Amino acid sequence: MRTYWDILGRYKWSIVVCPVLVLVFVVCETLQPMLMARIVDEGVMHRDIAVVTRIGIWMLGISVAGLLANITNVFVSSNASVGFATELRSRLFRKIQEFSFAEMDKFNSASLITRLTGDVTRLQQVVLLGLRILLRSPMMLVMAFFYVVRIDSGLALIVAGAIPVLGISVYLILRKGFPYFLKMQQKVDAVNAVVRENLINMRVVKSFVRERYESRKFSASNRDLCDVSVKASNIIVTIFPVMQLVLNLSVIVVLWVGGERVAAGRLQVGELVSLVNYLMQILMSLMMLSMIIMNIARASASSDRVLEVLGTEPSLKDSPGASAVVRRGAVEFRNVSFRYGGGETDVLHGISFSVAPGMTVAVAGATGSGKSTLLQLVPRLYDTTGGEVLIDGTDVRDYPLAQLHAQVGMVLQNNVLFSGTIADNLRWGREDASPAEMEAAARAAQAHDFVMSFPDGYDTVLGRGGVNLSGGQKQRLCIARALLRRPKILLLDDSTSAVDTETELKIRRGLREYLGEGTTVFVSTQRVKTMEEADRVLVLDDGKVESYGTPARLKEDSAVYREIFNSQQLTF
Repeated sequence: MRTYWDILGRYKWSIVVCPVLVLVFVVCETLQPMLMARIVDEGVMHRDIAVVTRIGIWMLGISVAGLLANITNVFVSSNASVGFATELRSRLFRKIQEFSFAEMDKFNSASLITRLTGDVTRLQQVVLLGLRILLRSPMMLVMAFFYVVRIDSGLALIVAGAIPVLGISVYLILRKGFPYFLKMQQKVDAVNAVVRENLINMRVVKSFVRERYESRKFSASNRDLCDVSVKASNIIVTIFPVMQLVLNLSVIVVLWVGGERVAAGRLQVGELVSLVNYLMQILMSLMMLSMIIMNIARASASSDRVLEVLGTEPSLKDSPGASAVVRRGAVEFRNVSFRYGGGETDVLHGISFSVAPGMTVAVAGATGSGKSTLLQLVPRLYDTTGGEVLIDGTDVRDYPLAQLHAQVGMVLQNNVLFSGTIADNLRWGREDASPAEMEAAARAAQAHDFVMSFPDGYDTVLGRGGVNLSGGQKQRLCIARALLRRPKILLLDDSTSAVDTETELKIRRGLREYLGEGTTVFVSTQRVKTMEEADRVLVLDDGKVESYGTPARLKEDSAVYREIFNSQQLTF
């Protein structure tokens, strides 16, 4: 909760002014029945038009004052609530940017989107209602009850008896309904996940004619959300019939007892009218208060989800005193083991090997052997479970993350491009890259020619994820983006799988010419030609090092390498 107060602290003026404005509005509202009683008893009963006019003008002026106070309160509270949500959303987004892959695995993207949007919006509504109605309800309750006691203390006991009945009823109903609020947010996550997955993979859905299947999957998820929402709504709407029952019974009792007192001359007609109005104000304030409590109960589930993200400490952060700098690019794995969060078994077991600066290492192995996982440990996208990964003899945990990532370029297996121009995407590699530098990197990645085939060249606008490019074109742009950094270590995770063998050969030559001999390169691949041109080949088998050495030696010593080599030597 301290996070919320830190943000609301920026709106101290609003928090101070709103109660004052609410108090002015409540005083104006609660004065009206009293003035109405005077009009009836002093003006209407005595047929005195002057009294009716004079008090009527006072009522009109008080109404205008209350209206102005309410309008001002709406403006001030809206500004504070929107500002609160904006800052909270920004803090959430900044926190997500700090997350490592481990935290992103824990919070799926659909859930994070819901927390950034729906959950924050619900908290915004609570702040708005808190500054407008949460203060108004108890103030009006106290003021109205004060006037009831002032008019007739005996009738005040009837009103006082209705208040605890309502309070207990609301508490019991909300207590039963609260578990459904959390379930509702979880079901919203599930719906968002289905929608997001479907929209991202729409081409696959269309290709396999799976529209009906996806529709059924969405309908099932949507129906689950509907069922939980209906159950929650059925419980919550029970509040209103209960309140209406208590309200009507209270009015009947007040009119019955009050009518007898009017007949006995102990109470005036105008006072009875004002008592009924005050009773309505009291019970309406209780209804508004119950609505606030209901919204707070629903928002508490959202709050737990928001605070869960804000309270999660990134598993990867700079170690105290981390100041090492990547200078040569030598890489060493010392008895490295790794398992993903929540996993029961290690994905990598006892990995040990070393790579001299400037060498090219091909990482080979069957699907699921741990190639991608191994590469992700070099720039410390994950921390090892056991053992050490060293660069230039220093544990990667002793490097500042920003410095480490600046010197380790990586092209992921999943090629990701962003909406914007081709130049915008290339500048992800280096923001201040000049057009000439972008062209040089694109030429090395064999991307320049196809870029210039577009009418707008490097100013060509890409759709979301580069949908207007082929798989091979996206791969080459991703490689060019990584090259712009001129990293000491370059990791290519099966990043040329979508290009033909001849283009891949040109890319390898372009990399060497562009980077020179000082960059250490890791290439995850299944192609023998790539392995044969590497200085060393690391063969993984079920998360273990099956063999490591030159291609010529592995032909003699590695059964797995020979199998890969022979499988690609087919003759016709």
